[in-house]
Amino acid sequence: MTRFLTRALLALPLLAICTVSAQAAEVPCKTANLIVPWKAGGGTHIIFSIFEKRMKELGMKPNIKVVTVPGQGGNKGAKEAAKAKPDGCTLFAIHQSAFTSFLNGRIDFHYDNFETVANLTSTPDIVGANANVPYNTFEEFAEHLKANPGAVKTGATFGSTSQFIWLLLGQKMGVDFKFVPYDGTRERMTALLSGAIDLGSLNVASGKKYFESGELKGFAIAADERSKHLPDMPTLKEKGVDLSFALERGIVAPKGTPADVVEMWSQQFKKAAEDAELLKQLDAKGTDVSWQGPADYRAKADATYADYEKVAIAIGMYKK
Repeated sequence: MTRFLTRALLALPLLAICTVSAQAAEVPCKTANLIVPWKAGGGTHIIFSIFEKRMKELGMKPNIKVVTVPGQGGNKGAKEAAKAKPDGCTLFAIHQSAFTSFLNGRIDFHYDNFETVANLTSTPDIVGANANVPYNTFEEFAEHLKANPGAVKTGATFGSTSQFIWLLLGQKMGVDFKFVPYDGTRERMTALLSGAIDLGSLNVASGKKYFESGELKGFAIAADERSKHLPDMPTLKEKGVDLSFALERGIVAPKGTPADVVEMWSQQFKKAAEDAELLKQLDAKGTDVSWQGPADYRAKADATYADYEKVAIAIGMYKK
């Protein structure tokens, strides 16, 4: 027997142990609750309902069940998830609103109070405007903002991701906006269509039909590449603004959930994220899928938080 073969055979038990260990994680439930902290029918609920249905169709065990716990701008569900038993039977759907809620003092934790499981989807924001604004290109848009500092009415939920896109954009461009508060996406969209506000952030799913009908204008998408759904719309980077901004939805688990359980769920969602049918359904919603595992997701969350914190401090929202 050659030395190489001997070493290979000796390694087999260790390999088997590692493989079994990765697959042996068990949870004391047949179905885990995936808490979505927003109303049924919203973007996050729809996206994770697609995951729920497709993972069940793929025969994954344990199953997941989407449970909506709306209220307090997503914080009611976050509090419920944070206090849940860390046994793998509770998962939480999260995005950057966790940062804004923490920075504006509405809740005293963000990703730091959870175990990161998997980052799953990315939905880039679009710089949108009412059809009657007196500018038609990004260059004209920028010129108008500089000529009218702090005067252009911009819809946002104060302290939320819908405001932070404009705060970040303003820092990059050296301009200011006049923010008009709205409780949610639907109210902001109604105001944008009616002309009550001039600007509002959109995405492919919410804006495409209005751009095509001429009811709204879109000047640039905050993504690294153009959207295949809106191939004629430039990116902010093409226009000289180094900014990417997307709502990134992922999964976290209560603090203290065992590492092998976290890894088990991460791999379950990875398998789903690679499924052709699921990708097709999310693509139809204008949502990209870009899975990241626990360590990479944690690093991404930490880096994103640092960017948000800088803006929050600059505008006086957060005082360290």
